[in-house]
Amino acid sequence: MLVGIVGKPSSGKSTFFKASTLAEVEIASYPFTTIKPNRGAAYVRVSCVDRELNVKCNPREGFCISGNRFVPVEFLDVAGLVPGAHQGKGLGNQFLDDLRQANALVHVVDASGSTDENGKPVDAGSHNPSDDVRFLETELDLWYLAILKKPWEKFAKQTYMERHKVEDAIADQFSGLNANTEIVKSIIAGLGLNPENPLKWSERDLQNFAVELRRATKQIIIAANKADLDTAAANIKKMQEEFKGHMIVPCSAESELALREAARENLIEYIPGDSSFTIKEGGKLSPKQRKALEFIDENVLKKHGNTGVQDCLNKAVFDLLKCVAVFPGGVNKLADQHGRVLPDCILMPENSTAVDFAFRLHTDLGEGFIRAIDVRTRKTVGRDYALKNRDVVEIISRK
Repeated sequence: MLVGIVGKPSSGKSTFFKASTLAEVEIASYPFTTIKPNRGAAYVRVSCVDRELNVKCNPREGFCISGNRFVPVEFLDVAGLVPGAHQGKGLGNQFLDDLRQANALVHVVDASGSTDENGKPVDAGSHNPSDDVRFLETELDLWYLAILKKPWEKFAKQTYMERHKVEDAIADQFSGLNANTEIVKSIIAGLGLNPENPLKWSERDLQNFAVELRRATKQIIIAANKADLDTAAANIKKMQEEFKGHMIVPCSAESELALREAARENLIEYIPGDSSFTIKEGGKLSPKQRKALEFIDENVLKKHGNTGVQDCLNKAVFDLLKCVAVFPGGVNKLADQHGRVLPDCILMPENSTAVDFAFRLHTDLGEGFIRAIDVRTRKTVGRDYALKNRDVVEIISRK
């Protein structure tokens, strides 16, 4: 699974990325600090099942803190996008292409309004962050439209003259962007377009189709960053009123980064996504560090409940993509051959079944599938059993 992080330059994308991954990336307040995309592992937070099963887990990947399992997802930070990116401005085409495989996008917006459309500093509150939301989605829609129109005449003629299915041709063209035939067919039907004669589709039809396809394959959550600044509150409220169908999460990437680094240095106890932290006894905090932590507590955690960074990641995976976290396990044995207890937590797509889970674990398990067992209830479930979040499942297979 790949989550992409997008936005204009200097919106706080690289800080958000570093806070999520603790990767060493360059951070600066000028456009195009990031040129080549940064990749790293971010982590979604899941309530672990170990306490329910009266064991202590040993994750093979990720980690577990106080009953909170952190499951890795691939995270990608591309360079900031500027108006005209779909035409190549600011190396926009290259950066957009970097996002092809992303399953969902986190759009980091400077909610304080202290950077203009190109990411250059302006007086706080003088720029409208809602314009950044519209710009980003417009650029993505125009990118999709350009991909659609490039071979369109050929598609349309083949469909009409040779009786090819237009949904197959479009799905193939957009396969690198997570499209498939079912998604394409659904959009064609929803827009009332004629699949038998796409030669009659108008320019407006193509534009509408591109918008709907982008929405279906590149869902977006908005990280309203710099929420700790005075001008942010009113702007966030405006965005929430204007974009009612969007997930908008107030966040402070700088605060999250500061908390995670302080925890790494053993100065505080902090679990990503928590609403508070505890200063450790004997921790050697400088007056400047203590003042910074007090600011974060008063202006971020108490106002918003958390820094918003972990919340964005979780919402992208579990609310936008509707994934479920499933633990492989055995009724009589929860450890693997190396003695690791509950070593894995697997993120599965929406509507996944027990047999899908078996194939995800190993092809042989899927091909030899006999049944699955719900480890909590010890009840047998069939191949079509719909997986639920935090299920613990044992696969019984002939292989």
